[in-house]
Amino acid sequence: MSTLQISQVFPKVIAILQRYNKSGSNVHISMQTDLSSDLNLDSLTVMDLIMDLEQEFNISIPMNVMSEIKTAGDLTSTITKLASV
Repeated sequence: MSTLQISQVFPKVIAILQRYNKSGSNVHISMQTDLSSDLNLDSLTVMDLIMDLEQEFNISIPMNVMSEIKTAGDLTSTITKLASV
């Protein structure tokens, strides 16, 4: 299994996050972008987002880990770790 790098994962995460951006503005997504306050994602939208990310990266993000994800950087790091197991 090849190991994914953050530099490979983050552009894909950005593309998917942009589809879910509910803030009503064109937010520049960085590693520090807060999923809730910057993108206005509610819990239902986050679940849809997680399902898309799981499918894109062929991973499963455990529920207890999801509660720790606050930023795009947290999300990218989690995906990188899970995809490299």
